[in-house]
Amino acid sequence: MSAWTDRILQEFPADLSRFWIACDPDDLLLDERILHGLRERGFEVLPFEDPVAFRTEYEERYRAAWDRGEEGTSKALVLQLRGTDLNTLPWDYVRMGRKVSLSLADLFPRLSYGVIRQVDSEHHEALFLAHNKHATQPLGEGATKDFILTHIFRISPYLLGGSEDFWREVLRLHYRGAGLPNLLAKHVAAILNDTPLGDLPIAELLSSKNYTVRAVQDAWGRFLAQYGIQSDRTSNDDSAEALPEVSVPFEHPDVRLITDTMFLEGTLQPVATSSSAADLPDWVRVGVVADPQSFGTLVSEGAKKIAADLPTVEATHRDWVETARRLGEVISRLNGLSTALAEPIQPQVRALQREADERLKDWIVRHYADLSSLPAAKGPVMVHHVPRYLALRRSAGEDRVALLVFDGLAMDQWVQIREHLADSIPSFSSDDSGCFAWLPTLTSVSRQALFSGLKPREFANSIEVTSKEPSLWARFWQDHGLRPSEIYFQKGLKNTGQLIELEEVISRPSTKVVGLVVDMIDEIVHGAMLGKRGIAGQIKAWCETGFVEKLVRLFADHGYQIYLTADHGNVDAEGIGRLNQGAVSEVRGERVRTYRSESLAASVPAEIDAFRFDSAGLPPDFLPVYADTRGAFVPKGDQIVAHGGASVEELIVPFVKITMTRTAT
Repeated sequence: MSAWTDRILQEFPADLSRFWIACDPDDLLLDERILHGLRERGFEVLPFEDPVAFRTEYEERYRAAWDRGEEGTSKALVLQLRGTDLNTLPWDYVRMGRKVSLSLADLFPRLSYGVIRQVDSEHHEALFLAHNKHATQPLGEGATKDFILTHIFRISPYLLGGSEDFWREVLRLHYRGAGLPNLLAKHVAAILNDTPLGDLPIAELLSSKNYTVRAVQDAWGRFLAQYGIQSDRTSNDDSAEALPEVSVPFEHPDVRLITDTMFLEGTLQPVATSSSAADLPDWVRVGVVADPQSFGTLVSEGAKKIAADLPTVEATHRDWVETARRLGEVISRLNGLSTALAEPIQPQVRALQREADERLKDWIVRHYADLSSLPAAKGPVMVHHVPRYLALRRSAGEDRVALLVFDGLAMDQWVQIREHLADSIPSFSSDDSGCFAWLPTLTSVSRQALFSGLKPREFANSIEVTSKEPSLWARFWQDHGLRPSEIYFQKGLKNTGQLIELEEVISRPSTKVVGLVVDMIDEIVHGAMLGKRGIAGQIKAWCETGFVEKLVRLFADHGYQIYLTADHGNVDAEGIGRLNQGAVSEVRGERVRTYRSESLAASVPAEIDAFRFDSAGLPPDFLPVYADTRGAFVPKGDQIVAHGGASVEELIVPFVKITMTRTAT
C-alpha cells in the first residue's frame, strides 16, 4: 500500500460506521487504487448521481440486510458526493451517515489548487510524495506548474535547448501514455515561445498523442523522400486539423529508439514502397515495407515487444486498454499477411494472446468491480459511461453528436477499418482509445448498458433481449434535457442503400443526438468458418462497398461529432465440449452460460474447463459461467469465432473520436 492510498484510507476506520458520506469534490475516491483498497477493507463506494437509482441500490443491496442484522453486499457503504453541499442529500442520509471531507486543496496545501486539479489521478501518488519531500513553502501558480513538470513528468522547459531535446521528450511522454495536461502544455509553450522552438505547435504536440502521431507520420514521409522513397499516404492532405510541416530529428539515437518501437507496435505505420534505396540506413528499414517478408518480420518483432511488457495484476485499467490497442495492431497486421508468411508467426502471436488473457483474468478478479464507478469526464472506462461522456461533450460545445456502435467489433478489426478509412478519405483522423465491455460480453448485456448509461442490474427485466434499446437511449437523453424530436436511434445498418433514409433524418436541424447499430461485423462473426483471418477478408470486401466511408462522411457533412465504439469484441476459440443442460441455462453463448440460481450454476460438470465470476453490476439472479481461456461450449476441437467471455479481444473494445472535414457542396 502506498503512502497516498494510506492517507486516503485512514479517513475510513473499519467498524466505525456502516454508512459514510464523503464530500469529495475532486473525485479522489474514484481512483481504482483507492477503490480497491476500500474494497479490501469491506467498503463499497457508490457515487451519488441519480437519487432514485442510489436509493434503490442502497435499500435493496445494503440497508435491508443491515436491518436484518446481516452484513449484506459489504460491511460498509460510502456515498461519494461530488461536492461539499450536504443539503443536496436526503435528510435521512445526512442524519445516519458519518461525514468525511476530502479535497486536493487539503492534501496538497503548498501547491496551487487551480493547477493540481488539472492533473490526472494516476499522478496523485507521485505528486503526494514529491509535495511532502520537496515543497517546503507555498508555491504560486507558475511555480506549481514548474514543480509538477519537474517532479511528475521529468521535464524542465528551461533545459529544452534544441530540437533533439524537445522531440525526445515529446515522444517519451506519448510512448508512456502520459501527455501533458493542457494547462501545463501551454505553460511550456509560453516559456519556449521566444526560442528557436517557438515556431512549433508546442502545446498541441505535448498534450495530444493523436496530433503528435499524425505530425510524426507526415514528417517520416518527408524524411524518406530524401532517399527517393515516396509515401502513398500522409495525414496532412486537406486535414480536418491542419498540421504544420514539422521536422523531426529521426537520426538522433534517443528519437530513433522510440520511433522504432512505435513502428513495431503499430502506433506509426511503415511506408509501403515497391522501390528500395541502396543507401537506406538499416535503422530506417523498420519504417519501410519494401517486400512482404519485411512486413512479417515487423509483426513478429511487434509481438515480442508486447510480450515483454504485459501488465501485471497491479496494473491500471489504462495499462490494459493500451495493451489491447497494441495487440489489436499486431493481430490486424498478422491477418493481413499471406498464409505462407502468417503460418510461421501464428504460434508466437497465439502464445501472446493466451498469456495476455490469463493475466487479464487475474486482473479482473481483483479490479473489475471498481471500473463501473470510475469517472468518465476524460473518456469512458466502461461502455455504460459512453452516454454520460457524450452528454459532457455536448455541454462542452459539441452540439450534434453521433454514436456509431459496430456490434461485435474487436480492436484488431477497428484497426483494419481505420486503415481503410485513412486510405479512402484524405482528411480522416481518429483519436483511438478503448473501454471495457460488461461481463458477460453478450449483446443483450453490454449493448443495452452502452445505450442506456445503466449498469445491467438496472435493466434486469430486459437483460436477455435488446428490444428496449431505443427507449433506453431516448430516456437517457430526455433526462439530459433533449426533446424526443432531437433524439434518433436505428439498428440494423449494414449497406449503402440504407443511408438515403438515414440522411433524411440526420439532416433535420432538430436532430441533435444519433445512436446507430452497425451490425455487419456481428453477422460476419456468427457465420465465420475460417477464423478471424477469414473475417478480415470479409471485412475488407465489406469496406470496399464504400459503406463505412459514406457513413462517416454523411455525419461529417451534417456537422456531427462522430464517436465509434462496440458493445463487445470477438475471439478465436476452440470447443471444450457441449453443455447438454436442456433449458437449465437462460442464455446460451458459445463462451458463456448464464443461470438464475446458485444450484443451477453449480450444475456445470466438473470435467468442463469453466469458471465462475460474478460482476457486481449484474442482477443477483443472473449468474454467468465462462469457458476458460479460449474455450467454447461446442464439440471438442471445433474452431469458431465467438464472444461472451473475458479475453482481451472480447472485453476491451475501441472507443474512437473521428474527425474529418465536410465535403464541399
